[in-house]
Amino acid sequence: MPLERSQLQTNLYLVGFMGTGKSAVGRTVAQRLGYQFIDSDQAIEESQGRRIKEIFESDGEAAFRKMEKFFVEEGHPNQDCVVSCGGGLIVQPGILDKIQSKGPVVCLLAAPQTIFDRVNGSKKRPLLNVESPLVKIEELLKEREPIYRKAGTEVLTDGRSIADVAAHVIRIYKSETKSWQPK
Repeated sequence: MPLERSQLQTNLYLVGFMGTGKSAVGRTVAQRLGYQFIDSDQAIEESQGRRIKEIFESDGEAAFRKMEKFFVEEGHPNQDCVVSCGGGLIVQPGILDKIQSKGPVVCLLAAPQTIFDRVNGSKKRPLLNVESPLVKIEELLKEREPIYRKAGTEVLTDGRSIADVAAHVIRIYKSETKSWQPK
């Protein structure tokens, strides 16, 4: 049952690698909580008037990472939102701390093969426009995993339905919100 609008709640941040289910799970969680769903990548695309792939091609990854930083600092409401963060967003120095200061963080995880199966063929993944996307996924995961693992409570999504993962995330959020304090 959605919360009353007068019951403003801190944001929930979903982090993790691409293809772990952040957007699909986030939409479901937001709907069940009666919150707004925001996908950081989609918000950046809307603010820039172009796709992430185009931003990477014309401005480069560094410019995109600056856009992500702006999104975290000023580009979304501070309450009543479920925010799906792009896979590389928290890898940037200082960004994880900033997100953790804004609300509870849940990290969605999946095996490299699961991720590959979910994103294979997507033209929206500029980092995977390489000869061997599975190898690239494995490389990026190895690099990012230590950061993901310290981000927040971890939830494995392999072989689980969106509804099941969403229910698990909501339980975590409700539990962590009781004791969560801004840093």
